[in-house]
Amino acid sequence: MSDVKTYNPKKVTVALGRHIASGFAEDSFITVEYSGDGTSHVVGCDGEVVRSIDPSDVYSVKLSVQQTSATNKFLQQMFDKDKKDGTGTFSINIKDILGAEQFTADTAWAVKSASWTRGKAQNNREWELVAANGEFR
Repeated sequence: MSDVKTYNPKKVTVALGRHIASGFAEDSFITVEYSGDGTSHVVGCDGEVVRSIDPSDVYSVKLSVQQTSATNKFLQQMFDKDKKDGTGTFSINIKDILGAEQFTADTAWAVKSASWTRGKAQNNREWELVAANGEFR
């Protein structure tokens, strides 16, 4: 008997501080990527290898939402606040309720405003966030 797993995008939650993100894009809507170098190595003239481990725990988080999503307003307000006085940071918690994966960071911020596009049909807006001290649980 095979083991059946279920994925449901409605069961993925994204909390940005007290704001619960909504109005996600119809396809890929969350990407979390490690921003550091991971491990690197150097080989000396005698063949000895030394590894270096990047201590960074910074991640890039891309969040795609529909143009009508209330999350656009929240992130724009936080970006504007950050530019004004440096207080536009928030925690981030991304959880797949049906799966075992969760990403958290105590401090995150919007890198810049998402592109603003209008056309015949709705367009998505992609926000790039930086998450410091991020970790997968």
